[in-house]
Amino acid sequence: MLWLIMAIISAVLAGLTSILAKCGIRKTDSDIATALRTIVVLIFSWFMVFIAGSAKTITSISTKSIIFLILSGAATGASWICYFKALSMGDVNKVVPIDKSSTVLTVLLAIICFGETQHLAVKLISTAVLAFGIFLTIEKKSIEERKTNSAWMIYAVFSAVFAALTSILAKVGITGVESNIGTAIRTGVVLVMAWIVVLMNGKQTQLKTINKKELGFIALSGFATGGSWLCYYYAIQNGVVSVVVPIDKMSILISIAFSSLVFKEKLSKKAAAGLVLMVISTICMAVFG
Repeated sequence: MLWLIMAIISAVLAGLTSILAKCGIRKTDSDIATALRTIVVLIFSWFMVFIAGSAKTITSISTKSIIFLILSGAATGASWICYFKALSMGDVNKVVPIDKSSTVLTVLLAIICFGETQHLAVKLISTAVLAFGIFLTIEKKSIEERKTNSAWMIYAVFSAVFAALTSILAKVGITGVESNIGTAIRTGVVLVMAWIVVLMNGKQTQLKTINKKELGFIALSGFATGGSWLCYYYAIQNGVVSVVVPIDKMSILISIAFSSLVFKEKLSKKAAAGLVLMVISTICMAVFG
């Protein structure tokens, strides 16, 4: 049952990623933080490649797969940039649920693009419940608050859109490619993209003034992401996928629980109800979809 323990650890580390990242971008620019933490994630990705002995398969990857893996990496980079920008501006317990709405878009795109119509009714009903749950987690604000603080929501929505595109593009690109090497290639693209954003905006000069404490949290966030991936792929490889996936999705509970403890962010009853619906719909899609 080691795979089950690894799945749980994966969810915990994935949940901690958002909290550690939030701690690392209180003063540090979110683009800088994304670029720095991606270095750590890339190291973890290639570590996974060498542990799994996947490096020898690089030469057999088709041109089509390379192109779609690069596109998937670009979408991932865009998603991360938007996600951490949203985290730097909004509360964790508001940003994370919207980001998780990528599941809705992914399911719909998978049905349209790949004809995944098995148990279609369950998928559509669960997706509708998930969307409603996300709607409940979005708090209503006064007109002044909307004008001042609505930007984080825009970034969170774009994060979800790009995350959904990531899954669809990766599905095409990963065909016939060992998953670890595919992840490493995509992460390399994310790293390049993250640093291009930093350089284009002239933010590289801020590297000298980064708070050491926040730099530590950024690094820990990268380690949490890498550790989560290691545990997740071990669990997928050795366990029951239909059990592993919903456990991993429960990282949202970890993120919101820690946001309450660390940042004292309050969750309204309506938002809590929305969160419950999100959890139930995710489990239904994993078990029956």
